[in-house]
Amino acid sequence: MNLIGTKWKPLILFHLLEGELRSGVLQSKILAISNKMFTQTVRELEKDGLILRKVYPVVPPKVEYKLSTKGKSLEPILRSLDDWGLNNM
Repeated sequence: MNLIGTKWKPLILFHLLEGELRSGVLQSKILAISNKMFTQTVRELEKDGLILRKVYPVVPPKVEYKLSTKGKSLEPILRSLDDWGLNNM
């Protein structure tokens, strides 16, 4: 729970189940998250080894995120949480 037990981490991880996403696209999928909180959360997820960050040396900067092997192992849990949420709305 220490790795994914915040408001935003499960949402970011869930959206990355779709595959690699650019930073702006990923952030736009999570309504109401501030830039500061998004940056803080993805940095924590990267530090914990759940996501991988790839920076392209272009202007404007291009950053993409994807699940690591460790992050992909959370898929059954994330899908179960999604199913539970849909069934209990």
